[in-house]
Amino acid sequence: MKRAALYMRVSTVDQHPETQLHDLHLMAQQRGLEIVCEYVDKISGTKARRPGLDELMRDARRGRFDVVLVWACDRMARSVRHFLEVLDDLNRLQIEFISFRENLDTGGPLGRAIVVIISAIAELERSLIVERVRAGMRRAKLEGRHIGRRPLDIDRAAVLRHRAHGQSLAQIATTFATSRATIGRIIKEEAKRGVPKGVAPATP
Repeated sequence: MKRAALYMRVSTVDQHPETQLHDLHLMAQQRGLEIVCEYVDKISGTKARRPGLDELMRDARRGRFDVVLVWACDRMARSVRHFLEVLDDLNRLQIEFISFRENLDTGGPLGRAIVVIISAIAELERSLIVERVRAGMRRAKLEGRHIGRRPLDIDRAAVLRHRAHGQSLAQIATTFATSRATIGRIIKEEAKRGVPKGVAPATP
């Protein structure tokens, strides 16, 4: 029975890899593979550093498994070039790569070629999405529309009055429905301009 390693990646810490994990366990069972390692990265697909993938590659060089299972090709690497490097390393170590969504593996040259093509299309799709977002932002800017968070409309004089009466940053933040950091910043900015008599310094 071949030993299998599972690799899963989700884009943010708010997402969970359970769906990928379920599908990969099912595929391993259907193919008669023994799961010996599981690796997870909670990080954007564009980020270079991936602790889970790095650990997988270290264990691959130690010969801990024979097959790597991933939920989709675009889960594996940040770019086509990076993906090819990972595949080359795995091939040199005689470790197969299998993708659940595409139902592909690198057991033969055809499988490897198809995986590379699909990865290229996925990268192109991400690039097109990024370009569409940037084009939308440029258009909004030309039309005079606001982009991003709108500035907070807080009565700074009122903040200083509350502070002068001895209220804490937390109390003032609750009154103005904002954060302690924002209140502290306002008080410090006003202090640079000249603190009115009787206003306490910005301490928690």
